[in-house]
Amino acid sequence: MAELTSSPFFGIALTALCYVLGVKIQKKTGLVICNSLVLAALMVIAVLTVFHIPYENYNAGGSLINLFLSPATVCIAMSIYAQRETLKRNLLPVLVGCTAGAVASVGSVWALCRLFGLDAALTVSLLPKSVTTPIATAISEGHGGMVPITVAAVIVTGIAGNLCAPLLIRLTKAQGPLEKGLAIGACSHALGTAKALELGEAEGAMSGIAIGLCGIVTTILALFFNLIL
Repeated sequence: MAELTSSPFFGIALTALCYVLGVKIQKKTGLVICNSLVLAALMVIAVLTVFHIPYENYNAGGSLINLFLSPATVCIAMSIYAQRETLKRNLLPVLVGCTAGAVASVGSVWALCRLFGLDAALTVSLLPKSVTTPIATAISEGHGGMVPITVAAVIVTGIAGNLCAPLLIRLTKAQGPLEKGLAIGACSHALGTAKALELGEAEGAMSGIAIGLCGIVTTILALFFNLIL
């Protein structure tokens, strides 16, 4: 058993199987809360707990899947290229919207951390929660944060955005693909973009643009916030 679970193929196979089951359950139930990503994560945790499998054994393969995160994010550039004319016509609103989203995200995290008396290391770890993992971990590590906490915060934020995006769009009465895509990408990075792509190609492209722009703005903002922590 130990030899089987320590193989990289175990982590890869378990993750793929749990995700496929999660997708099927989501399609069968049609419930927002039955998100395939959430279900897959819960099923992986359940298997590791029930069979007493060390996380290190699972991560031997799970970490290989993480390597595809950056290339997958870059592939969103294909959708962005297809929407280049829309981007040209709305360049100023896109820049302003992404900047406002990044400022609101980082500013609210900083304010809450100050309110609850969190130390500088934990604050820095949480500041980049709304940007994609490669950028968030670089910001956290570069400013003395705790990378595991940053990764956890990014995952929770992404899943929350993926789950809540349709409801928030209805509540805010957002109409066009530009507004929907930018809002989702600015708040919940790649996991939110997966939901944006379900809404439409234009929404997915705008969300992909927001990932990059908000990542740049957040990186700059982190420099200033780090000075006053």
